[in-house]
Amino acid sequence: MPFNVLLVDDHKLMRDGVKTILERVADFRVMAEAETGTDAVQACKRLRPDLVLMDIGLPGMNGIEATEEILRHCPGTKIVILSMFDDENTVVSAIRSGARAFVLKKASSTDLLDALRTVAQGGSYLSSQVSDRLLTRIQRGDLEQKDKPLVGLSPRELQVLRLVAEGKTSKDIAVMLDLGLQTVRSYRKTMMKKLGVNNVAGLTQLALNAGLSKFGQEDEPE
Repeated sequence: MPFNVLLVDDHKLMRDGVKTILERVADFRVMAEAETGTDAVQACKRLRPDLVLMDIGLPGMNGIEATEEILRHCPGTKIVILSMFDDENTVVSAIRSGARAFVLKKASSTDLLDALRTVAQGGSYLSSQVSDRLLTRIQRGDLEQKDKPLVGLSPRELQVLRLVAEGKTSKDIAVMLDLGLQTVRSYRKTMMKKLGVNNVAGLTQLALNAGLSKFGQEDEPE
């Protein structure tokens, strides 16, 4: 029997390309698709796929946050992260979230199938470029250096922090995460206290330094 796969990517062209690759082999069957992290969580609750191929850069709830949420509800589902970014912080965050593999979008179809087959059989997989860079960083002894300031934050606080760093207002965040406005403001105040900063600009800079958000590295958020 083929393994059932949920494809999660906000670009239809990407989903179609991956689906074409999987349709060429007998090991996998695309059972459903989702465009957002929230939709992916709901689809997993309903369908219980064997594997999820998860884009990391999703609107709203990103791929790392969606991975954590899916595994909370469906611990038997195995998740493969697909990403454009190969920086170490992104990789470490993905693995810490519970993903079993990290594959770059520039990888070959053979690499993608290798990753899916390895994970389906209970293993773990990192794209070779990623594993080489990660090994170098481990050997330097600075694996924890960049993300250390954020260690004390909860998953929900990290989620709110990422959206703050992307320039979202408290009202925007409340709507996106289905939270009360006062709850979001409370999260912001708590994070400022935990991280020792006095304003949103300080929160944003810490998030960018830790690789939590790619936003604002070229254009400063308002």
